[in-house]
Amino acid sequence: MSEFRIHHDVNELLSLLRVHSGEGAEVYIDLLQKNRTPYITTTVSAHSAKVKIAEFSRTPEDFLKKYDELKSKNTRHLDSLVYLLSKLTEDKETLQYLQQNAKERAELAANTATSSTTNFSIPPCTSKISLQELEELRKQLGSVTANSTVQQPLELTRKILRDKQNKKNSGQPIPVFPSWVYERPALIGDFLIGTSLSTDPTVPIGTLPLASQESIIVEDLLYVLIGVDGRYITAQPLVGRQNRAFSVDPNLDLSIKELVTRILPIAASYSAVTRFVEEKSSFEYGQVNHALAAAMRTLIKEYMILITQLEHLQRQGLLSLQKLWFYIQPTMRTLEILASLATSVDKGECMGGSTLSLLHDKTFNYTGDSQAQELCLYLTKAASVPYFEILEKWIYRGIINDPYSEFMVEEHELQKEKIQEDYNDKYWDQRYTVVQQQIPSFLQKMADKILSTGKYLNVVRECGRDVTCPVAKEVIYTLKERAYMEQIEKAYNYASKVLLDFLMEEKELVAHLSRSIKHYFLMDQGDFFVHFMDLTEEELKKPVDDIITTRLEALLELALRMSTANTDPFKDDLKIDLMPHDLITQLLRVLAIETKQEKAIISADPTELTLSGLEAFSFDYIVKWPLSLIINRKALTRYQMLFRHMFYCKHVERQLCNVWISNKTAKQFSLHSAKWFAGAFTLRQRMLNFVQNIQYYMMFEVMEPTWHILEKNLKLASNIDDVLSHHTSFLDNCLKDCMLTNPELLKIFSKLMSVCVMFTNCMQRFTQSMKLDSEIDRLTLEHGTMLGPPTEEERAEETAKKKLTNKLLAEHADNLHLTSGFEATINKFDSNFSTHLLDLLDKLSVYSTNDCEHSMLNIIYR
Repeated sequence: MSEFRIHHDVNELLSLLRVHSGEGAEVYIDLLQKNRTPYITTTVSAHSAKVKIAEFSRTPEDFLKKYDELKSKNTRHLDSLVYLLSKLTEDKETLQYLQQNAKERAELAANTATSSTTNFSIPPCTSKISLQELEELRKQLGSVTANSTVQQPLELTRKILRDKQNKKNSGQPIPVFPSWVYERPALIGDFLIGTSLSTDPTVPIGTLPLASQESIIVEDLLYVLIGVDGRYITAQPLVGRQNRAFSVDPNLDLSIKELVTRILPIAASYSAVTRFVEEKSSFEYGQVNHALAAAMRTLIKEYMILITQLEHLQRQGLLSLQKLWFYIQPTMRTLEILASLATSVDKGECMGGSTLSLLHDKTFNYTGDSQAQELCLYLTKAASVPYFEILEKWIYRGIINDPYSEFMVEEHELQKEKIQEDYNDKYWDQRYTVVQQQIPSFLQKMADKILSTGKYLNVVRECGRDVTCPVAKEVIYTLKERAYMEQIEKAYNYASKVLLDFLMEEKELVAHLSRSIKHYFLMDQGDFFVHFMDLTEEELKKPVDDIITTRLEALLELALRMSTANTDPFKDDLKIDLMPHDLITQLLRVLAIETKQEKAIISADPTELTLSGLEAFSFDYIVKWPLSLIINRKALTRYQMLFRHMFYCKHVERQLCNVWISNKTAKQFSLHSAKWFAGAFTLRQRMLNFVQNIQYYMMFEVMEPTWHILEKNLKLASNIDDVLSHHTSFLDNCLKDCMLTNPELLKIFSKLMSVCVMFTNCMQRFTQSMKLDSEIDRLTLEHGTMLGPPTEEERAEETAKKKLTNKLLAEHADNLHLTSGFEATINKFDSNFSTHLLDLLDKLSVYSTNDCEHSMLNIIYR
C-alpha cells in the first residue's frame, strides 16, 4: 500500500470515527508505516478468525450468514478483514472506544432520521378514513415496502450496464438485442409458469396401479428435466434468487415420490443454468460472461443429448425410474457445479476479471475432486479466452480494446499536453489505472507489471512508432502461475528497454537534464548568471506589474549568446516566468495540494505587499512529449522553487558586495564615528559570510553530491519508473536539505534575507547622502585644464582643497549620523540578524536531531 493510500485511509477513518485529535493523522501514519508487516491469509487462519468472531458476537448466526454471503460473492480481502476484526476482539480498550463511538453515531443518526422522516398525509384520528384515502395510504406504504424488498428488474440492470459502458465508449455504442428476444418467454428454455401445454384431462394418479404411476412419472420427469412442466410435477414461481422448487402430486405413491424428490434437484440446477446462460448472453454482461455462457451452453447440449437418449429408451419401454436415477448420476454432479457457479456469479454481479477470479478460486477449492476440478478448469479456460486477448494486445502492443470495461487496466481521457500546464495533473499515474475488482486472482501478483508494460509501449506508440513485442506468445489459462509470470516478465523487459532507449538515446533525456536543467535552474552556469544579473538588475528592481516581459526575454537571449551557454543546443527552450506569489506562498500552496487546506489557501487573497521582479522572477522550460513524463510540471515547479531560493540568495550577495565597494571609498575619511562605521562593516561581513556559506552548502554539499547520485542511478535504471523514482527522489532530497519543505525554517531564513536587504538599502542611502564620489570627481584636477598640465602650484592648491573637502564631508557624515540615529539603526540590524540567525541554528539543530537529517548540521558547523 502506497504512502498516499495510507494517508487517505487514515484520514477517512478519523473522519468516520469523528476523532478530532490535535496530533492529526501524521502520528498514526508514522506508526503504521513503522509497524506494518505483510499478512498472508491462509485457510486455517481465516477459519480460526471466523470462529473467534462468531464466539464473540451476540448473533453468531447472522455473522456466519453474512460471511457466507460475502464469500459466495467472492468479495476481495474478506479473510484479511475478518482476521483484523478478530484481533480487535482481543483489544478491550479499542472495543470500548468503538462501542461508545457506535452509540454516539447511532444517537446522531436517530436524531437526523427523526427530523427528516417521510411525512405521509394521514388523516387525524378523530375523523374516519374514506375508502379513497385508505387506498392512497396503502399505495404509499406499498411503494416504500416494494423499494426495499423487490429485486431490481433485469431490464433495469441491463440499462444501467449499457449506459455505463456507452459513457466510457462514447464513440462506439455497444449493440443490443431486439426487444422481442426478452418479450417471448418460450425462447428462454426455462419453465413457463401459469401456462399448461397439455390439453389431455389429468387422471388422478393415486387411482392408477404402481407400474402405471412409475411409467407416467418417468415421462413427467423427462419433461421436467428439460424445463417443461409435467402433468403431475410442476415448477413453482421463483422468489428472488432462490433455487427452483417443484410441486409433486400428493397422491403419488411414497416410494416413487421419494425417488422423484432425489431426481428433481437436477431439474432445479438445469433451470438455474439455463436462466444464467440466457441472461448473461446479453451484450451488456461482457465478453467473459459471454464465453462462460457459451461453454455452459455446450455442456447443456450434451445434457440434452442424454435426455434424448433416455427418452428413446422410455419409448421402447426400457426405462424404469431406477434406471433413470442410475443414468443421471454423473450428470447430477455436473449440473450441481454449473448451478453453483451460475448462482455465485449472479450474486456477486461479476464481470470480466471478477468472474475469472471466482472461477479460479472454485477450481482450486475442488482440488480433492478431480472431476469437479476438470469441469471448472474447462469453464475457466473458455471464459478466459476473451480476457487474455485483451491482455495480449495490452502487454504486446500497448493497446486497450475493452468495450465492456472488463479488463484490469482502465483508460481515462487525459491530455498529455496538460503535463506542462497543471501542477496537480497526474497523466502518468491516472491515464491508465488498475481496477482492483477486475484483476483475476491468478494475476494479482503481476498486476503492476501488466500495467507498466502496456503504459511503456503506449508512450512509444503515441510518439508515432508502432511496436510489437518479438517474444509474443498466446496466453492460455493454467493452474501453474509460473507460466503467466514468465510471459509477462518477458513482455515487461522488452517494453522497459524500448521506452528507456527511446527516451535516453533518441530524445536525449540525460542531455536535457545535465546541459539545460542543471545549468539554468541549479545555477551551474556561473558566467551566464553574471551576465544575466548585470543586464537585468535595473529591470528586476521594479514592481512586478511594471516589468515588461518581452524586455526580459530579450536580455535573457543576449545573456545566453554572450556566455558559454551559447553552446547549449536546448537553450531556446528556456523562458522567463514571473510568478504571482513569493516563494513561501508558493511552497504553502504546493504542500496544501490534496489536503483539506487546499481550497482555503488557493482562495486566499494574494499578498498585500507588491512583489518586486526579483521576488517574482523564475525560469520556465518548454518540455515536449514524451520527455514531459519525466520533466513534468511537478518536477519543474520543484526546480523553480530551488532556483528562486538560490537566485534570491545570489541577489542578496551582490547587494552586500556593492555595499562593500561603497564602504571602500568611505574608509579614506577620518570619521569621528569610526567605531559606529566599523560596526557596520563588521555586520556587513557577517551577513556576507552567512549568505556565501549558505550558497556553498546548497550548491556543493546538497545539489552536487545528490546530482552525482542521480546520474549514477540513471545509468543503472532498467525502466522508466526507476527514472521517475530517482528523479523525484533527487528533487525531494534537494528541497528537504535546502529547507524548502519546512515552512518554519523557510520563514526564519526569509527574515534573515530581509534583514540583509534592508541593511544594504540603509547603507546605500547613507553612502549616497555623502556624495563622496561626485564631490571628489568634481574637485579632481589630475587631467589638467585647457591651458595644459597642472603646475606645482595648482597641485598644492588641489591637495589643500581635497583635505578641506574630506574634513567637511567627514563632519557632514558625523552630523548625519547624529541627527538620523544611524548608530541605533545599525545596532538594531545587528540585534535582529543575530536573533534570527541563532533562531535558525537552534531550529536546524532540533530538526536534524529529531528527523535524523544530519546534512543540515553542516550549516551549523559552517
